[in-house]
Amino acid sequence: MAIGLLIIGDEILSGKRADRHLPKVIEILRERGLQLGWAQYLGDEPARIVATLRQTLASGDIVFSCGGIGSTPDDHTRRCAAEALGVPLELHPFAKERILERIANMAQEAGKPIALDAPENRNRMKMGEFPRGAGAVPNQFNGIPGFSVGTHYFVPGFPEMAWSMIEWALDTYHADLFHRASQLEKSVIVYGVMESALTPLMEAIEADFPQVKTFSLPKVKTESSRACIELGVKGNAAQVAPAFDRVLGWMHEQCAEYEAGAA
Repeated sequence: MAIGLLIIGDEILSGKRADRHLPKVIEILRERGLQLGWAQYLGDEPARIVATLRQTLASGDIVFSCGGIGSTPDDHTRRCAAEALGVPLELHPFAKERILERIANMAQEAGKPIALDAPENRNRMKMGEFPRGAGAVPNQFNGIPGFSVGTHYFVPGFPEMAWSMIEWALDTYHADLFHRASQLEKSVIVYGVMESALTPLMEAIEADFPQVKTFSLPKVKTESSRACIELGVKGNAAQVAPAFDRVLGWMHEQCAEYEAGAA
C-alpha cells in the first residue's frame, strides 16, 4: 500500500496559484513515520479526473485528493468520484447537518433570517452531495466536510482546511501504520566521479539490500560551487547502515574525493 496525493485545479497548472500541498503533505507524513509514494497534478477536466480515480481506487493505495469539491461549475471532483465508482451523488446526513449549521451561523452573524431557499444556500447544500456510501471527513475550519471512499479522502483545495482534514484522516484511520519501520537516509557528496561510474555500485547495493533504495543527485558546476553528485541510500534503518558502509568502502577503493551529505 502506497500513499498518494492528487492535486486538482486549473489554477495550479496555469500558475495562478502555487501548490503548497505537496511539501506540507510530505511533512505531515514524515511526522508519522510515513512517506509519500506518488503525487499527480490534474486540471479541471472531468474525463481525466474520472480515469485517474478509477485507476487509484483500484490500486488499494491511501490517496488524498485536494481540490474541486466545491459547488461552482469548475468543481468536478465529487461528480467524477461518483462516476468512477458507478454510483449517484446523495446528500450526506452529516454534511447536511454541518451545512445547515453553517447557514444558520452566517444568518445570525448578518442579523438576517435563515432563508434555505435562497440561491446561495441551495448551492451550499450541493457541497454535501457525496457518492453513495461515502463517509464524511470533518472540516474544523468552516464545518463543511469533505468525504471518503475506502482509503481515498477528498478535501478542499484551501490549505487552511485541507491539511487538518488530512491529519484527521491519518490519525483516525491509519494510526496503525505510524512509525511501523524505522527509516534512515545517509549520503555523501562525491567530486570528480561520473554518474555512470556509480551505477554498478547502486545496482549491487539494491540487489543485496532489498529494503534500501539508492539515489544519485548530480549538481552542475557554477561560479560558486564545484560539480558534484550526492550519492545516498535510504530505507529500512537496519539495512541502510551496512549499505552505506558499502558506499564508503567503494569511495576508499576508488580514492574518490567525498564529504558527508546532508543529514
